[in-house]
Amino acid sequence: MSKDLTVIAKRYASALFEVAGKENLDKAEAELRLVKSIMEQNHDIERILNHPKISEKQKKQIVKDIIGTDISASVLNTVFLLIDRNRQGLITEMAGQFIELANESRGIADATVYSVRLLSEDEKRQLEETFAKPAGKQRLRIENIIDQSLVGGVRIRIGNRIFDGSVRGKLERIERQLAATQG
Repeated sequence: MSKDLTVIAKRYASALFEVAGKENLDKAEAELRLVKSIMEQNHDIERILNHPKISEKQKKQIVKDIIGTDISASVLNTVFLLIDRNRQGLITEMAGQFIELANESRGIADATVYSVRLLSEDEKRQLEETFAKPAGKQRLRIENIIDQSLVGGVRIRIGNRIFDGSVRGKLERIERQLAATQG
């Protein structure tokens, strides 16, 4: 996505963030996580929303039918506003930007931990204690993804930073060092 579109999506996210306020922040974030997930998992929705022969009214009804009636008016109206302004392609990006704003306001970062097996809650807590401060956050919200190619250890992604403590990563670093000394 171009930088300009990201800036536009962030403006909508910021406006919704202000409307949601502290008291409705958790609910709005949960709703936008749902919207983002639905949009990312079903690419047909995006094609339908971008189709020129489908009216705005129909697009709004489709969105309402897909995301359900339990969505707050402020979130739904923001999505509808994007459709009204022919910016429905920014719905997923706007949701992501809102989640980042919500996390930032709470001192939380989303972290993806890749491991060869599912981590226990105790292991997740230890990773959070170890990596939250270097990431400049108070807490981490950890999503654990199984990746058998790591051989062992973990790889952690926090924003655009990656901490690679996997066996595979260590082997690749050793290989690069050996290649550098021989070349």
